[in-house]
Amino acid sequence: MTATQPTGAQLEVPPWDLVLKRNSIERLKQEKFPLDIIHELPELIARGYEAIPEEDIVRLYWWGIAHDKPKIGTFMVRIKVPGGLLSPAQLRAIGAISLRYGRNYGELTTRQGLQLHWVRMEKLPEVLEAIAQAGLTTVGAEGDTVRNITSCPVNGISRDELFDVRPVIEQVARFFWGNRDYSNLPRKHKFTIAACPYQCNAPEIHDIALVGTVKDGRPGFAVRVGGGLSATPRLSRDLGVFVPVDEAVDILRAITDVWQNNNRYRVSRAKARIKFLVDDYGPEGVRRMVEEQLGRSLEDGRAPEPVGEADHLGIHPQKQDGLFYIGFPVPNGWMTGAQMQQLADVVEEVGGDIRLTREQNFIVGNVPEDRLGWLLERVAGIGFPHDRHRLYATSTACTSHDFCNYSVSETKGKLGEIIETLTERFGRRIEGLKVYMDGCPHACAHHWVGEIGLQGTTAPAPGGGKVEAYDVSLRGGLGARAAIGRPLLRRVPTDRINDVLVRLVGAWLEEKERRQNGYSFRDFCDERSDEELQRIALEESLQEGPKEVAVLRIPGPLLELTEGIDHIEVRPGTVRQAIEEASRRFPALKERLLTPAGDVDPAYLLFLNEDDIRGLQGLDTPLEAGDELLVLMAMSGG
Repeated sequence: MTATQPTGAQLEVPPWDLVLKRNSIERLKQEKFPLDIIHELPELIARGYEAIPEEDIVRLYWWGIAHDKPKIGTFMVRIKVPGGLLSPAQLRAIGAISLRYGRNYGELTTRQGLQLHWVRMEKLPEVLEAIAQAGLTTVGAEGDTVRNITSCPVNGISRDELFDVRPVIEQVARFFWGNRDYSNLPRKHKFTIAACPYQCNAPEIHDIALVGTVKDGRPGFAVRVGGGLSATPRLSRDLGVFVPVDEAVDILRAITDVWQNNNRYRVSRAKARIKFLVDDYGPEGVRRMVEEQLGRSLEDGRAPEPVGEADHLGIHPQKQDGLFYIGFPVPNGWMTGAQMQQLADVVEEVGGDIRLTREQNFIVGNVPEDRLGWLLERVAGIGFPHDRHRLYATSTACTSHDFCNYSVSETKGKLGEIIETLTERFGRRIEGLKVYMDGCPHACAHHWVGEIGLQGTTAPAPGGGKVEAYDVSLRGGLGARAAIGRPLLRRVPTDRINDVLVRLVGAWLEEKERRQNGYSFRDFCDERSDEELQRIALEESLQEGPKEVAVLRIPGPLLELTEGIDHIEVRPGTVRQAIEEASRRFPALKERLLTPAGDVDPAYLLFLNEDDIRGLQGLDTPLEAGDELLVLMAMSGG
C-alpha cells in the first residue's frame, strides 16, 4: 500500500500525454465518448458482431452491455435499480424481457440490480427500449461511471431506520446517471446511501458511503471513502464530517471531482479507484482537498458504529401500522423470467412492492397482515419459501464461468453444492454463516469479506493438466467487525473443497457446544493461528511446507494459452525471467505477452503485487518468493 502523505503534501500529477500513452481505455474514451456509441448501434448491428472493433464493444459497457461467454454475439444486459426498489409492473416487464430475449433466465446482483443473459446483438435496441418503457435504465451499469446506488432494502418501511433516504437516492440518481461530466471517470464508482442502524448495505466496501446519522436533532450523513475489493481490497475510511441531507449531491460531486480531476488516478487501470487516493493522502488529506473543491469548511462529524446485524429475512412489522415485509432467500440469486412475472402478479394483488438485497435475495414490502398467509403460500409455490435454510440467503456467488470471460472456476453451481453438503451435515446450526464465492480476483461476490471466502483458481490434476480449484480466506466480515479476509489455503481442488469446509465448520460447532450460543465462526477463527486452522482443514498429514516461489496469475481470456491454468509457479528472479520460465511450459504465452522486440505488448498490463511494473523497473523488476505477478487486459473496461 502506498504510504499516506502528510496533510498538505501534493503528489506529482502526471500529464495527459503520459495518461494516453499508458492507458488504452483513456485513449478509447478520448477518441469517442462512450455514451455516444448508442447512436451507432444500428450500424454496428448491420456490420455484424465479428466485424465490430473491440473498442466499440468496450464502449457498450457504458450502456450496461457486455460480452457473454463465449464471445459469439450474445450479451449480458445489466439493469440499474436505485436502492433495489421495484414496482410489480417493473419486475413483470423485466420478466417479459427475460422470457422473450434472454432464455427465461435472470440473476439478482450484489448491487441490488438484475442481469439478463443470452441477448442477441440485433435485439439490443428492443431490449433497451423495453427497459426504458418500464422506467428503468442500463446507462452506467458498467463502464467508468457512477454505478447502481445501493441502500438498505427496507428504506421507508423499517421501524429501525433513522430516516427515509429514498428521496436522496432519487436525487443522486437523477443527477449522476447519464451525466456526461460524470461518465468519464478514472474507473467505476460505487455509492451507497442508507440510514439503516445495522448498516446492512456494506458501507465499508464502497467508493463513497453516505451513512445516516442524526446530529443535534438534524438528519444527515457521515461520509466514508475509499472502500473496494478486487485484487487490492480496502475498507472505507471515515472522512470525519457531518453533511446535512440537502447537501448529499454536493458532497458526492466534490469528492468525485477531486478524484476524477487528478491524472494520477488515470495512468493505470489497476490503481485508478478512489481507494488509491485515500491510500495516498489519508482521510484528512482527502477532506482538505474536498473542502478546497467546495470552497468552504465541512462540519465535523463521526461515522456511527452499526448497532448489530440484520439481513432483513423473515417476517417483520413495518413502521406503518398493519403492514409487514418479508425477506425471501434466493439460491444463487437465480430467478427465471416466468418467476419474475408470477411474483409481480402476487405482490401486485396485495398492493406491495419488491426490494432486492445485497446478498441476492428479495423482500416483499407493504403486505397487509391479513394477506400474509396467502402471500407466503403463493411465493413458496413460485419457488421461494420464506423459511428455506438461511445459508442460501447469506451466501453469494458471482456470475460464474458460464457467462463471465474472467471466471476460471464454477461458482453458482459449486456454491449450491457446498450449501447442500453443509446443510445436510449440520442442519440449522449453521444459519447465519456467510460464504462468498468468486470465480476470479475481481471479487464481484465480495469473497474478501465473507466469513468464508472462496476465489476460483486452478490446480494441477494428478494425471496431468489442471482441475478447478479455490483459494480459501477466513476472518472476513462487515459491520462492527469489518475486516478483509486473510488467505488460509491456496488451490484446493474442487473435489476436496467440500471436505475442507466440513472440517472447519464441524470444528467450530464442536467448540460452540462448549461455549455460549453467541460463539461465531469468526470467533473460532480469530482464536486460532493460520497453522491451527490449516491442520483442521487439511488434516495434518496433507499439509505442505512453504515453497520458495512466486506466482504468475493469468486472466480468463488467456487461459486458452495455458491449458486453463491461471496460477503458474515460477522461481524468483525478474519479471522477464518469470515470463520466460512460464513460456517454456506454455510457448504461446510469451508470444502473446511480449512483442518481437521483447517489450510488453500494449494489449496487456503487468502488476507486481499492487504496482504496475512500468513504474518500477519494467521487465527487469526483481521478483521475490511470495510475490504475485498479475497479468491484466489493457482493454478490460468493466
